[in-house]
Amino acid sequence: MFFLHEMERVVNLHPSYFDKDTHKYITDTLYQDVEGTNTGNFYIVCVVSVIDISEPRVLPGSGFAEFTIMFQAVVWRPFKGEVCDGMVSSVVSNGFFVDVGPLNVFVSKAMIPSDIKFDGNATPPQFTDNADQVIERGTHIRVKIKGIRGEVGQMYAIATIKEDFLG
Repeated sequence: MFFLHEMERVVNLHPSYFDKDTHKYITDTLYQDVEGTNTGNFYIVCVVSVIDISEPRVLPGSGFAEFTIMFQAVVWRPFKGEVCDGMVSSVVSNGFFVDVGPLNVFVSKAMIPSDIKFDGNATPPQFTDNADQVIERGTHIRVKIKGIRGEVGQMYAIATIKEDFLG
C-alpha cells in the first residue's frame, strides 16, 4: 500500500559547495540518496517535497556542514494479505520467484493450485496444467502476500496463487 510519509535525513556538505546553489545541491543529494531505497519496513518511491532545511552545523575538525532535512515522500509498504501484480523472475522445482516492484516474492509448490505441475524438461522450466496456463520466466502474475520478512536494506515475502482470481 502507498503512503505519504514525513521523514528526516542528515546531509553532510563539503566546504567547496558553499555558494549560492547550496540549497539546490542539498536537495539534489537528498533525491539521489533516498529515492528508490529500502528502509527495512518500506520502500521510498520518490521525494514529493522538502519541508525544511535546518541551519548548517559545522562539524569540528573537518569543515563539513551538517544539514537536517525534513521531507515528504511517497513510500510503498507491502502488507500481509495484499494482492499484487508482478513478473516471474525465475522458476525452480519447488516454486517460483516473482518481482513485485522492488520486492522479491517466493511462491512455493504448496501455494500453487494442485492442477499446475512443474515441468523441468520444458525450455525454459515452467509450471503448467498442460492446457492454457503456463508459468515461466517473464510471465505476468497476480499473487497474494502471505508473509513478509524485513532486514536492513532488503525485504522478502512469500505468497500464494491458490485462491480465486490469482495467478
